[in-house]
Amino acid sequence: MKIMDILVRDAVTVELESETKDGVLQEMTRALAAARPGLDPGQLLKVLREREALQSTGIGEGVAIPHGKLPDLGDFLASFARSSKGVDFDSIDGEPTRLFFLLVVPENSGGQHLKALARISRFCRDASFREKLMRAEAPEDVFRALEEEDGRF
Repeated sequence: MKIMDILVRDAVTVELESETKDGVLQEMTRALAAARPGLDPGQLLKVLREREALQSTGIGEGVAIPHGKLPDLGDFLASFARSSKGVDFDSIDGEPTRLFFLLVVPENSGGQHLKALARISRFCRDASFREKLMRAEAPEDVFRALEEEDGRF
């Protein structure tokens, strides 16, 4: 599964306004719901908050992958957002989080969602990839960086 196949381009946020963990979840949820009519932002936010209550999705090195499953969702959906300042996202390394990949999958997706999470995580282990995303000035820069990584794996 390629990330570009599930990325909702109109939901990409090059610079988040939010400065808190919950604010980031709200802002990314609004962006995704605005780009995907029919997606219930309240339900999505609830699912994301419940997942974060179990354990932070801040995986370290400035990256978080908030994710959740929704009933009646037909496709995998992903979005991206960046915070140049960084946000305290309760990351496992205690460092501010700057790069956010939101992943929403159908409730019955089985192990496919784990493959998508692993792919995003693998991309983000590459410091040069993270740097490209930090330097992105426009959504097209984000798309280009993701396309290059998708092509490598």
